[in-house]
Amino acid sequence: MAKFFLLCLLAAVAHADCISFSEAKDHLGESRCVTGKVYAVKRGMKGVHYLDFCEDYRICPFTVVIFPSDLPQVGDVRQLAGRTIEIHGEVKQYDGRAEIILSQSRQLKGDAGKIPPLPKNYDVEKHGHYSAGTLVRPKAAKTSKHPQAKPIPTEVLDASEPD
Repeated sequence: MAKFFLLCLLAAVAHADCISFSEAKDHLGESRCVTGKVYAVKRGMKGVHYLDFCEDYRICPFTVVIFPSDLPQVGDVRQLAGRTIEIHGEVKQYDGRAEIILSQSRQLKGDAGKIPPLPKNYDVEKHGHYSAGTLVRPKAAKTSKHPQAKPIPTEVLDASEPD
């Protein structure tokens, strides 16, 4: 019974260590647990994904960044939209905001840690389009519609030179 009580107490303390996403900017350089409701999951350039905690990401004080190379280890982050998450990691500053880089699924705790894996045929570079892996043959070289100029005969060049 004492072990159960201790375990419950430790779980409560661990949850208490989480700070709100609005407070993250005050903990730059620290390894912290940040909690908040994910407003939207957005895909940026070259397959980088962002977890936005505000309606307008440009004025939001915190974001979570997932690079395309980390998506297989993290899972299908699109499932996090509308959910309250706890993310553990180093709080860094980028572009005037606090952020945590999500590179492994174990950084997510609670229900957020149970997101499904990324679909096997999910192609990050094609921005979420599914690929069956078909081979596309290269296009044939284009031929010019204008034929090359005919060479000038050498007799004509010799005739124009004075002796």
